[in-house]
Amino acid sequence: MNKREINEIKRQFTPEHCTITRICGCYVDGDKNKKTELAQTFMMLTEEENFKYFNIFKSTLSGTIGKNLINMEFPTEQEKEGGAQEFLLRLKSSKLEDEKLVEEFYDKVIESYEYPENYYIILVYASYDVPGQTSDGITNEDASDYVYDYILCSICPVKLTDAGLCYNERNNSIESRIRDWLVTAPTHGFLFPAFNDRNTDIHALLYYTKNSELMQENFIDHLMGCDAPLSYKAQQETFQDIIENSLGEQCDFEMVKTIHENLNEYYEARKDAPEPPELDKMEMKKLLEDSGVKQEALQNFEEAFDTIVCDEEQPKFSAATVASTRSFDIKTPDVVIKVKPERTDLVETRTIDGRQYILIEVNDSVEVNGISVRNVDVETGEILE
Repeated sequence: MNKREINEIKRQFTPEHCTITRICGCYVDGDKNKKTELAQTFMMLTEEENFKYFNIFKSTLSGTIGKNLINMEFPTEQEKEGGAQEFLLRLKSSKLEDEKLVEEFYDKVIESYEYPENYYIILVYASYDVPGQTSDGITNEDASDYVYDYILCSICPVKLTDAGLCYNERNNSIESRIRDWLVTAPTHGFLFPAFNDRNTDIHALLYYTKNSELMQENFIDHLMGCDAPLSYKAQQETFQDIIENSLGEQCDFEMVKTIHENLNEYYEARKDAPEPPELDKMEMKKLLEDSGVKQEALQNFEEAFDTIVCDEEQPKFSAATVASTRSFDIKTPDVVIKVKPERTDLVETRTIDGRQYILIEVNDSVEVNGISVRNVDVETGEILE
């Protein structure tokens, strides 16, 4: 799913456009015991409850694609009877009205979800009458193509509020606040089936993780039957290791800067494409070729990639993850320099008296700890305008 398709689903989480028909929930304590459950028509909830649930559902479809929102495809065996996809398909087809299936879903989550405290499992069923769309992307609300029905799961930690004082308006007094259990924003969840090309894709789902380094691999494997992808940080580190091991002596400042610029151009040119931009082995090699990497290093790339990845199914790196679109960082043990990605031309390296320096061109005002300073010619001592 791309950003546009995700936003189309998120727009339903309002009173005016709500397509949710049923909601089920299970509150689980830190010992994995079911404490209470909910199962009812969604619109039977109060307006205030609806509003708070809408915020939770929107959060479950928020974040960066490839980092917080991850497209996953089911292995073929999971679509056979008894597989994870087949189970989720039956659950969706039941419209959450099959009590045994819902209980089985809760059990699968509780068994595999690793969280030592209390949490709330929320599961909703929705039926979205997808409006038609013209070739130039204009939506026609009166022309529906088909119905996309789906389930959305949100897993929310439940935290005990802090102790403190509060104002009691009824008694007009300051009193000790009653501590209660608060359902917080979701940390994990998923949308099934995926809404790919504005159509139902039962072979895929969209997975959500608030923290890209806490993927919940066991939960993904047990409930969804999918292989957990590399985390955000692991993707970056793997990508960087492949570059370093491929370039060898050619891994100098100018070469890395060129790769950085080309990678950002690759991402910017594709970020609005229907599919989130990714780099596989061949695209990564082409990136190095376009950056001027020598033939010897390109040969090293083949070996470095296969050695570091060590996976029969070669991964694809999310361009949004490995590209440094926010800053160009230069680090030494004692100094950190951050440069706007589009202004790497201001930075260069130079050898002076046998020592290597990083030079930054100054053509505007300079601040040191928030204090504006003047540019001075180090040879004459004159203030430069």
